[in-house]
Amino acid sequence: MKTKLIILIVLFISIYVNAQQTLTLEDCYSLATKNYPLSKQTGLIQQKSSYEIEALSKGKLPKIDINAQATYQSEVIGLPTSLPGVQSLNKDQYRATLDLNQLVYNGGIIDANTKLKEAQTKTQQQIIEVCLYQIKTRINQYFFSVLLLQEKKALLSSKKELLTSKVKEVKSGVKFGAILPSSEQILEAEIIKINQQLTEIKFENIKLLNNLSELTFSDIDTETTLIQPVSYPNSTNITRPEIAFYDLQNQQLEFSKSVLSKSNLPKINAFGQAGYGNPGLNMLDNSFQTFYVVGLKANWNIFDWGKTKTDKKALDISKEIVTSEKETFELNNKIQLEEQGFEIKKLEQLLLSDTEIIQIREKVIKSSDAQLKNGVITSSEYLIELTNLFEAKNILKTHEVQLAAAKSNYEIIKGK
Repeated sequence: MKTKLIILIVLFISIYVNAQQTLTLEDCYSLATKNYPLSKQTGLIQQKSSYEIEALSKGKLPKIDINAQATYQSEVIGLPTSLPGVQSLNKDQYRATLDLNQLVYNGGIIDANTKLKEAQTKTQQQIIEVCLYQIKTRINQYFFSVLLLQEKKALLSSKKELLTSKVKEVKSGVKFGAILPSSEQILEAEIIKINQQLTEIKFENIKLLNNLSELTFSDIDTETTLIQPVSYPNSTNITRPEIAFYDLQNQQLEFSKSVLSKSNLPKINAFGQAGYGNPGLNMLDNSFQTFYVVGLKANWNIFDWGKTKTDKKALDISKEIVTSEKETFELNNKIQLEEQGFEIKKLEQLLLSDTEIIQIREKVIKSSDAQLKNGVITSSEYLIELTNLFEAKNILKTHEVQLAAAKSNYEIIKGK
């Protein structure tokens, strides 16, 4: 019997522990990055790029065409005099050919376009990374707002518990005439007020958790406990995805210049044609014949009126624009980091004084508690000091959560 009871207790504890889910800030980041609809585009962009590169590479393969034609013409080539064995050409002519064209040399334009396509793919994927990274700021807003509500709820619950205990003491004092009856009612009214505040926190908490659930595409309810971050990386390097995006843009523009340079290089193709027709290559033989032609063909655009040079200048200006955008972003990012750094230092200083204030308030409430028991002060006066103490504790917890949020925002600004 005892063994069964122990097993039941263990199972109950296990079920209870599993029900109390915990969630960290990093978990929220990972869930959002993994499940956000935009993240699916990364793989789709890569697949699209693979098909496009495959299509480009097929430009190196031979091109084979089958052609057929039948014509009737009003005039044909004729000789001024008749020759023995030479017949005049038919006005109806027929021809079927198999044409093959093989690229021999094109200045590396296909390889250059392949590299350009790869650079474009990386740039497009980096845009996705930038958009996903910006979601972290919204996650921080909801996450730390819920943390703050958790702390407020804990403090209010503690205050309610203390007041409930104090009501019992006051009832005893009223019974023996040491305390006025109104003192009990004042404390009970304060308990009702606390219940109202807890109700507000409850619904605000549900709203924020719902927002966080929507953003992370996960089920986060009131049974989930959010864990406040306690440590942060000490790296000083700026690793924002926007920086990589600007660098990839410049690389893409460089590859575009390479494509332009190779577009004016000579192109050489080998070709061949095999056919059957009437007439064949011998125009004087008025019969169906087989024939073939093989050869090389070269093409070189040696003068394009400076179009390539102008296009390269436009690309150089585009690079300067991208560089200026990068410099602007880095400047604004530096300013944000400095502002956030000052915010962190301010909150750290405030926390030191918060602790001192609480120590003083605890001494005051201890004295007020004794005075209330002896009827020296009213419950209203006691309640003022108790509210001051819990307000000081609430400010401390608020500053702690704000400091954690400021440090997390600092990491996001820096690039986490």
